[in-house]
Formats: sequence, structure tokens, C-alpha cells
Amino acid sequence: MTGGSSGELERNIGFLEAMTLGGGTMIGAGIFILPGIAAEGAGPASSLSFVIAGFVALLAALSLSELATGMPIAGGSYHYVNQALGGFFGSIVGWGMWSGLMFASAFYMIGFGQYLVAPIPFLDGRLFIVLLGLVGLALIVGVNYYGTEESSQLQNVMIGAETVIVLIYVAVGLFFIDPANLEPFAPTGPSGIIATTGIVFVSFLGFEIIATVAGEVKDPSRNIPLTMLLSVVLVTILYALVMLVSTGVLPYDSLGDSLVPVSDVAVVYLGSIGVVAIVAAAAIAAISSSNSSILAAARVNFAMGRDDLMSEHLNVTHDRFGTPHRAIIVTGAVTGLLVTAGLGVETIVSLLAEVASFSFLVSYSLVHVALVVFRRADPDAYDPSFRIPDLLYPAVPVLGILLTVLVISQMATVIILLGLGIVALGAGWYIVYARDQGFETGLITEALEPDISDAYRVVVPISNPDTQQDLIRLGAATAKAHTNDGTPELVAVNVIQVADQSPQQNVAAERLTHQRELLEAAQQHATEMDVRLQTRAVTGQNVGETILETLIEEDADQVLLGWQGSLTKDEAVFGPNLDPVVEQAPCEVSLVTLHNERIGSPIALAGPGPHAPVAARRAVEFATLDNTVPTLLNVQSSTASADPIARGEETITAVAERAGIRTDEFETKVLVSDDIEDTILDAVRDYDTICVGLSERGEAARLRFGTIAEQISQQATGNVGIVRGPYDSTSTKTEPVETVEPK
Repeated sequence: MTGGSSGELERNIGFLEAMTLGGGTMIGAGIFILPGIAAEGAGPASSLSFVIAGFVALLAALSLSELATGMPIAGGSYHYVNQALGGFFGSIVGWGMWSGLMFASAFYMIGFGQYLVAPIPFLDGRLFIVLLGLVGLALIVGVNYYGTEESSQLQNVMIGAETVIVLIYVAVGLFFIDPANLEPFAPTGPSGIIATTGIVFVSFLGFEIIATVAGEVKDPSRNIPLTMLLSVVLVTILYALVMLVSTGVLPYDSLGDSLVPVSDVAVVYLGSIGVVAIVAAAAIAAISSSNSSILAAARVNFAMGRDDLMSEHLNVTHDRFGTPHRAIIVTGAVTGLLVTAGLGVETIVSLLAEVASFSFLVSYSLVHVALVVFRRADPDAYDPSFRIPDLLYPAVPVLGILLTVLVISQMATVIILLGLGIVALGAGWYIVYARDQGFETGLITEALEPDISDAYRVVVPISNPDTQQDLIRLGAATAKAHTNDGTPELVAVNVIQVADQSPQQNVAAERLTHQRELLEAAQQHATEMDVRLQTRAVTGQNVGETILETLIEEDADQVLLGWQGSLTKDEAVFGPNLDPVVEQAPCEVSLVTLHNERIGSPIALAGPGPHAPVAARRAVEFATLDNTVPTLLNVQSSTASADPIARGEETITAVAERAGIRTDEFETKVLVSDDIEDTILDAVRDYDTICVGLSERGEAARLRFGTIAEQISQQATGNVGIVRGPYDSTSTKTEPVETVEPK
């Protein structure tokens, strides 16, 4: 990549900056532009529309707060939905948020032009409104390009000034309310109030912006939920009071005809000085709201570039300023086109606001779903510092979904069609462009699966498409053999080795595609074997250590690994990725070399080794694949006993008892020879699959392969399974743990 660096954004947004980013957008232009539109839609009851919109926003803020503290990186709702529901819904929300913020920003800048043009007659006209909007937008894009910190400082100044003016407007205006203007209170009825809620919801996008820039917020565990919830509550109260004053001072029908409604109200009790102040505040508010929206919108397509749902060229920060400059430029350009549309669309302000509201209502409904999915799936990496209290869960996400659907249902048909068009754009974009590049498969499968507390779990690391089907078959056979110990379950895990374990680590798209294809194929093989399977796509700096971590996280009973069968020439025995697992796994380990698909009638060595019973049991389990009966082999020295055959049979019986297998589940074979090793090697050549126990672990935790096991692995032409039982990870001794219960 050129022209920038790919990496993390700096955390330089504190509590005050987050409050002004969130609250600033909400106290911004909407408070000066929307009163006229809202009064026209619901009369004095439009204050209730703001209260309802605030309540819907508060529910979304609760869900977003939990998700944001669990994943405090750039992207906001898009990122959470992408992680929970997969790339398809992530694309829909990403496009919805990006377009919604740009529609909102254009809405603010049109309002900016309206307020500046209104008091200057010779500038009157739509052309000047649009030109002023474009000039303001260019200023905002420039500030965002230069730096987030500078943008936040500018935001603080602007929000402080406009808030003081709005508070004066409300405090003084309360004394000029004419009760007669509040009658009738709800001229359009409940449907009008709900429909107006859809229009004014654009005022409550600010708290989402806090989540969107979560990757740049200092102390995210504290500041994100606190600023989100506080900003929504305070702004809801303020908006309701502004509407009460506005419709109480002037008749609501006269407000509906005004492009500058708050200015028209202020002139009644604040005079010309008040009007000037309101115009100045409205202009400042429009700038601040649009600034927040551009800031957040650029983070959305920055994050989509990071996840390969858009071009990776957008996921670049400026070398000098540390800002996502390419994402900012693209966002500014599209927003400029929307502002220009104001030249030809008469009702552009209301249309922009409603489409923005629609997009965010859809996004928030999916955010609520994402929260439920994360709670159900409970991935290891999800550990939010803020959680919705148990008393309010799942009421918050369920009520949030119902209310967003209700508000959308009351919107105008043209708005619903435009909004659905954006949804279709996100869906189509994923299908045409991103499906083969975005790797997030989501957590829906894990969330829908019932929680199994008694699973007998076999972990199967997979990396080779040529052998993974046979590994899944063997894993399924061993898991099903332990039905009495728990519900059989396989865990197919693929590890992508990376140099850096940070969440921002970029992984080549082709590696992610390969990983996804492996896991999808594993799911298909498991379905064919009629066994439950969960997939784990993980990254790690050390493959062996990552597999060990997975075994512990999954509380695995077994791990079944493929091995090419070649001993390494360096210090490793089976290979640097396998040795840590074979040495340290707290569960049973089966290391399998596959030479052919047929398992046939396996043979297991029933000798004195500590892991011979586990090898015998594995042979019985593998044999179920071809419905055969395995053979337990023992070779006795002709000089060791007066009756070596009887001694061999006794040894096999003892191994079988320790393995917990019945006498009708195996056949026996005892050979007598002076050369035990050669006799064993000759005997196993007649079998398709050989199971042999590993030697016990050495005092220095070095692997001791065992002479017979090593020779079999190197000379056998059939499949070979090197098996060991579990070690007690809490003990310093190297003896295997006896875990078998006689059947």
C-alpha cells in the first residue's frame, strides 16, 4: 500500500470529546431544522415523537454499550453485526450506516444553507443554499482529514456555544407559551406521532457515533457506555422542551411552513438579537452535526475496508495525520453529491432525514439481534465491561426490535422504498463483490445450537483438504463410541499463523478463503457422519500453542491430529506444530497417518506400555467405520514363560479390561518369537490400520516415541495411529491418568 499506513487509530477521544461528538450531533442542526417538519407531522404532540425516538435510541444505546465495550474498535454497529451475523448482514448494516450518515450530513448542510440564506434577502434561493452547504462540507472534510483530535476540539467549541443558546431559547421561551397554541395537542393522532418519530429519529444518531469511533476513545470501558446513555437522556429532554416551547409560542401550522422555525419562534420573545444568536447557533450546529457524521461515516467504510467488504485501500491511515484520509475523501465526495441533489428535489430536507432514520433503524434492529447472538454464542473473546443488567435482558433487545419495526411501518411509502433500496444495495454488494473476500461467518450457528454441558468433545485440527474428510470420519467414530460419556461433538479448528496477534492484524484474503472452505467442508463431512460439529477459525503466532489453548477452552476429551508420518531431523519429533500438542495436551491424543481411505480390520498392540489400553480402545472405535472387529496382538518371547500363549492371552485380557472393551468387541492374536520387534512388524503388515501406544513422557517432558511405535510409523504401508492417554496436568508425575470405566 502507498500513501498511508495500515494499522490502529490513535485513542485520543476523552469523555468530554465523546460527549460532544455524541451529544453534538444530537443537539446539532436537527434541533433547529426539525421543529417545523415535526410540528407539521404531529402538532404540539411532536414533543412525544421526540420522547419515543429517544426511548428507541436509549434501547439501542444499551445494546451498543455492551457490544462496544466488548469490541472497542472502529466500525460501531457495522462491526458488531458483521461479527455476530456474518458478512451478509454486515454488508447491509455497513452500507446502511455509511449512507445514513451521509444522508444525515447532507441534511445538516442543507439546513446550514437555509439558516444563512434566510436573513439575507439578496442571497435567497436554492442555489445559494446548496453552495453554502457545499462550502461548509468542504471545511468539515478538511478538518477531518487533518486530524481527529483537531476535529474533536473544534466540536467542543461549537457544541458549547450552541448549547448555551438553546438553553436560553428554552428557559426564556417557557414563559411565553400560549396554552391555546397547544390545542389540539395531537391533531394527527397516534399514527401521526409515530410517523413523525420516524422523521425526527435522525436527531438521535449521535450516540452511535461514539460506538463508531470506539477505537479512538480513551478508557472505553467507562467512557463509551457513560457518554452514550447520558447523551441520549439529556438530548431527549432538551428536544421535548424545544418542541414544547416552539409549538407553544407559535401555532404549529405556521411552524410547518418555515425553513427556519426556531428563528421564527425566537423573534417573538428574544427580538432581533435573539434571531441573530439563533441563526449563528443553527449554523454552528449544522457544522458540528455534519462534522460528527462525516467523522463516523469515514470510520464505517474504513472498517469495511479492513474486513474486505470494501476495497482495502480505504483501510489506510495517513502517515502524518493518522486519519483514515481516503475514507474521509470518499465520504465527503458522496455527501457533496447528496447536497447538490437539493437543487432539484423540493423536499430534500425531509427526505434526507427520513432515509437516514430508516437506515439507522434497520441497523439498530440488527444490533439488538447481534447482542442476543453474542450472548447466546458467548465466544471467548467477548468479555464486555458493561453488560445490560439481567433484569432488563432480553427485554431491551426484544422491545428495541419491536419498536424499530413499528416506527418504520409508519414511514411514507417512498421512504420505505428508498430505504429498502439501500438494504438491497448492501445485500447485492455482498453477493457480487464481498462474498469471496469477507471471511466473517458470524456466530448464528453457535447461538442457535443448544448448550451442551455433557458433551464428549473431540477436537480435530484441519489444514489439508485431502485428509480432512478421513480425519472427520475417524473423529466422528471415536466421539460416537463415547455416547455413554456425553453427547458426541466434534470441534474442527483451523489455525492461521500470524506474526502479530492484535485484532487489527491483516490476514491475506486467500488464506481466509482457504480457512473458510476448509471449515465449510468439515461441516459437510460431519453432516454426512451425522455428528454435531462446531467450527473454530482462529489465528495465532504458534500453531501448536494455539491448538493447546483451544483444547483447554473446549474442555476437550480427545484431540485427533493428522501427521504425514515423517520424522523431523531437528529437535522436533513429529514436527514443531505437533510436538507441543502431543507432549502437553491434557486429553487423549491420536496422531494419525493416513495412507488409504479404508480402515478395514485394525490391529492394536496389546503390550505392557502405559498407553496400550487407549490404543486398543481406539482400534475398536476406528473399526466401527467399516463394521469390522479389530485384533489385539501380543508377542511373547519363547524363553519368557513356560506357556507363552497363555501369558499372552492374559496380557491381552488385562489390556482389554483397562480399556473397558468387551470380549466380543475384539479378537486376539498371540505370537511367540525370539525376535519380538521383527515379529510385530511382520504381523501388522497384513492389516489396513495399526494402533500403537506412545511411550510414556520423559522426566524432562521430552517425547519418547518408543522403538516399536517409531518403526511401525516408518515402515507400515497401512494407516497408523499413534495414541496416548490423558496426562494429569496438575501432577508433576508423568504417569497417564486411568480414565476408563469398564462397560
